[in-house]
Amino acid sequence: GKRMKFLIDGMPVYFPFAYIYPEQHEYMVHLKRGLDAGGPICLEMPTGTGKTVSLLSLITSYQLANPGNGKLVYCCRTIGEVAKTIEELRLVLRYRDSQLDFPSNTLAISLSSRKSLCIHEEVSQATSRTGVDAACHAITAPWVRDDPNIACGYYTGFQDRGKDMSLSGIYSMEDLMELGRKYEVCPYYMARYCLDAANIVVFSYQYIIHPKIASVTTKEFSKNSIIVFDEAHNIDNVCIESLSVFLDQYTIYSASQNILSLQKKIKDSKQADASRLQNEYEKLLSGVLREKGSQIADVLVPILPSDIINEAVPENIRKAEHFMIKLRTFLDYIIGKMRLQRFITSTPLTFMDGLLNFTDITPKDLQFFATRLYSLMNTLQITDLKKYQSITSVCDFASYVSTYTEGFSIVIEPYDDRTPDIEDPILQFACLDAAIAMKLVTEKYKRVVITSGTLSPLDMIPKICGFEAVISRSLTTTLSRQNLLPMIISSGSDQTLLSTKYQDRDNQDILRNYGMLLLDLAKTVPDGIVAFFTSYAYMETTVSVWNEMGLINQISKHKLLFVETSNTLETSVALDNFKLACDTGRGAIFLSIGRGKVSEGIDFANHYGRCVVLFGIPYVYTESRVLKQRLAYLQERYNIRDNDFLTFDAMRTAAQCVGRVIRGKSDYGIMIFADRRYNRIDKREKLPQWIKQFIGGANSNLSSEAALSMSSMFLREMAQPVTRESQLGLSLFTENDLENRVVA
Repeated sequence: GKRMKFLIDGMPVYFPFAYIYPEQHEYMVHLKRGLDAGGPICLEMPTGTGKTVSLLSLITSYQLANPGNGKLVYCCRTIGEVAKTIEELRLVLRYRDSQLDFPSNTLAISLSSRKSLCIHEEVSQATSRTGVDAACHAITAPWVRDDPNIACGYYTGFQDRGKDMSLSGIYSMEDLMELGRKYEVCPYYMARYCLDAANIVVFSYQYIIHPKIASVTTKEFSKNSIIVFDEAHNIDNVCIESLSVFLDQYTIYSASQNILSLQKKIKDSKQADASRLQNEYEKLLSGVLREKGSQIADVLVPILPSDIINEAVPENIRKAEHFMIKLRTFLDYIIGKMRLQRFITSTPLTFMDGLLNFTDITPKDLQFFATRLYSLMNTLQITDLKKYQSITSVCDFASYVSTYTEGFSIVIEPYDDRTPDIEDPILQFACLDAAIAMKLVTEKYKRVVITSGTLSPLDMIPKICGFEAVISRSLTTTLSRQNLLPMIISSGSDQTLLSTKYQDRDNQDILRNYGMLLLDLAKTVPDGIVAFFTSYAYMETTVSVWNEMGLINQISKHKLLFVETSNTLETSVALDNFKLACDTGRGAIFLSIGRGKVSEGIDFANHYGRCVVLFGIPYVYTESRVLKQRLAYLQERYNIRDNDFLTFDAMRTAAQCVGRVIRGKSDYGIMIFADRRYNRIDKREKLPQWIKQFIGGANSNLSSEAALSMSSMFLREMAQPVTRESQLGLSLFTENDLENRVVA
């Protein structure tokens, strides 16, 4: 079929379809200008308008036109998205390269964890990610590599043959595994080895954002690479999680066991081969911590500022036995704090002062705990890393708490607020400032693209992530027919005002009206409906009240009901059956949670999602102490009011939920915001432009009857056939349409 090649500011762009949406063209223009300006870019694009293909077309064309530029690094949220992106990339490059009169030799690689890529018969059977990592380490560690009875054949193959294979083309995870089986080389190490040479890399956020992981995988990437974060509406949370440590009772208990077992190993090692520990001691004395080649393939050590790395390990933890005593003391100090039976929040500095008062451990010692443990495990030739995960977390905490003073908080809780009678102490070393991890990215790579269907309001993410965008745009959508109907419902069929605010949580009238609304929708809307609740607890209350009122029974006459649970496996079975019920014409309703698995990653395309209802505003659980610390920090550091942040956070979640039902321009769906608070300007203003543009006076502050009659009319209209002719020049362009189009 025909494809398109057109100019943007004089640069040829290769686009693998014969038609293009106006939004795609506009998006590419802004993207190109942002790349030229060489700074961070924030772009919000309506869902279902082909964002990925626009990004890939523009940037791969940009790489051709500017050969000096670095690689394209495309970061996705999930493994599923990595796979989809690689397939779209195939389409884009196949067309681009067919138009060139020279071979492009582009290499595109996707990378994931060992668990997704391992082809070793036994190792790949391990059930968890850490399990696979540990089993892999046991047969690839430096001291077993040369033993043909133990060493992994695929890893050896990679060392012998893999490094000399010059790859070009596009490699999905399946392609890498196929390559691995064919040539007997390890797909995981092959992919990692190819990262530096690749022109395009597709993987998850962690490889760029998580300082520990980035230091092992992407440290060598050139600073003029182009970094894309797709679906980046929660990027602040990804940044925060990458620098936080969570210690619970089990971790602490098992860290104690780890210390005992290390002490025994040290003792055995001294008897068997005393020189080994002595050599380590001398190495640590000279400050050589990380000789190339000596390191365990992947034990990740928290990043310390470079001036620390070159120092010698402090005298008092150089000897293995001394280090064990210090570690024991540190652990006992933490256990003492966690047993106090009261809530404690403190800054890293206060924590360190307390530690200095009660023990002889200095901040300098602590900074080196993680590296010292890493060196010791290497010296003792420990292969089962999974077994020592707990003590590793404790040492990570030690290194972080002594290195970072600003933007972190230590929160100790003796029990969960929601179950106060069960003793379950946890210690969280919580990062409060997304900018700490984000700055490591934006200061190294100038061109960082942050994009999603829901980034509104556009100034918030740059503000809390500590960067300034050179281009920031929220695109509206152009439609030959309006295929989405957003409505705000304020009152139920008997004029009860609808809301899920705390005072109204258990109000029977509101719950009944929500149930009646769902029943009426089940009668009106064909096929699939998705309903979101603000929390599991609220969903449970509501459903049991509906059940007592006989509403569940009535709803089931029209559609089958499926429920999201906190169990991922149960939820995916429920989803499969939900889709089956839609396919067979029985129709179904999926009840889910505004911050669950479904709201984030699952699409209800076409007949699977003709209507989505939000019962209430999905605020985060506001009693969490870590959240309170973060809010206080945002107020103090960035001058952002609690309410502004919480509303921003709730509205981005709401937009994510409703966005699940529109997955393309030929798709259509109804979006119902069932809570009168959505009418307030501070809530409505925070919706993405492409939803906001369709909420006028006629769509807001409605009664449920009015909304239902609007829905019926909308569905009748949508059932009419659509012709391509009606869209051309309006919501669908050809190459000719683009020639005279000017984007402001």
